[in-house]
Amino acid sequence: MRVLNLIKIAYKAIVLNKVRTLLTMLGIIIGVASVIAMLAIGEGSKASIRETISSMGSNMVTIQPGADDRGPARGSGGDVQTLIYKDYEKIKEQVSLLSHVTPVVNGSGQVINGSNNWPSTIFGVNPEYLQIKAVGLQSGSMFTDNEVKSAAKVVLLGQTVVENIFPDGQDPVGKMIRFNNIPFKVIGVLEEKGENTFGQDQDDVVVAPYTTVQKRILAIDYLNQIMASAVSEDDASEAVDQVTELLRSQHKLMDNEEDDFTVRSMEELISTFSSTSEMLTVLLVAVAGISLLIGGIGIMNIMYVSVKERTKEIGLRMAVGGKGSDILMQFLIEAILISITGGLLGVVLGLSATVFIEKFLHWPTSVALYSIVISFAVCAITGIFFGWYPARKASALDPITALRYE
Repeated sequence: MRVLNLIKIAYKAIVLNKVRTLLTMLGIIIGVASVIAMLAIGEGSKASIRETISSMGSNMVTIQPGADDRGPARGSGGDVQTLIYKDYEKIKEQVSLLSHVTPVVNGSGQVINGSNNWPSTIFGVNPEYLQIKAVGLQSGSMFTDNEVKSAAKVVLLGQTVVENIFPDGQDPVGKMIRFNNIPFKVIGVLEEKGENTFGQDQDDVVVAPYTTVQKRILAIDYLNQIMASAVSEDDASEAVDQVTELLRSQHKLMDNEEDDFTVRSMEELISTFSSTSEMLTVLLVAVAGISLLIGGIGIMNIMYVSVKERTKEIGLRMAVGGKGSDILMQFLIEAILISITGGLLGVVLGLSATVFIEKFLHWPTSVALYSIVISFAVCAITGIFFGWYPARKASALDPITALRYE
């Protein structure tokens, strides 16, 4: 028989049992749709994480006090004071792959304007902070180096703070506010950045000269952090190595001693969170893949039933000269058609589910072409794998026995 004739015969057999065939396809349809949707969510979350972290400053390098706390039995940066102003000066002078550097000190408190108040965090930095964080000014201006040296009582406000302590919508630039009990003059308003992937409001900030925060609010002489930006994203990793080497020398650490500071780049953070997202995606896809396995078993089961029902037909075909290979191909093609049709419907359902998730649940999604190709390939393989044994059994039937079958 020609392949075209075999396809026609397989198609007629499928059409004659529409409901049974559709129920057989359900496992394949749900499995393919689930795989596509889960991969879309995984890819979307990775893209969202990369975009969010990059919006914080794609070249940013952070130096914190304390050993890296990601491993076991290591200290955290919150209970040690190993960064000082001299460290900042040395990094600024000697690390050639950093374009901007700022000391950072921060503390929490109440921002007050008349009868309006709002709990927020004040960050003490220098004028290079805006370039490092890749944030602009909506109005006003940044404080100057002279204002840093004189510990001037000037601040810039994030949008969330402005909305809560200036609810009537007036321009805060030039107004006097208080942080706890200390008066500050508002000289600028930061551009809105919104929430990041981790749910943190990037606009709930107050920015002031680090000297002011050190002396007038926190009364400390050490730094909570040093922030910098690498010359380019490609240089960030090497910049981290330069900073690490310099600080080890500056802190007089022996070769066998652990770092008393932690240096990280945004690329490292992106890699860490992306790998976590990938693990979750693999887990979800594995669960979704079980549906494909169940769908394959369903195909095998229905093909066994089909062979039983059509035993006489098989015997008749073989009696009039049909070859075992023709019978094998007929049932195998039928299994593949069921599988591929289920795959096509699954792709449509998966893409529809992805659109629904993004539009109504507002989860970031990104459909990768490879997820469709892989799902479709798995369908074809499933049809061949689970359809072959029943087809092989049909082709091995004895014509006389088959004709006598009741």
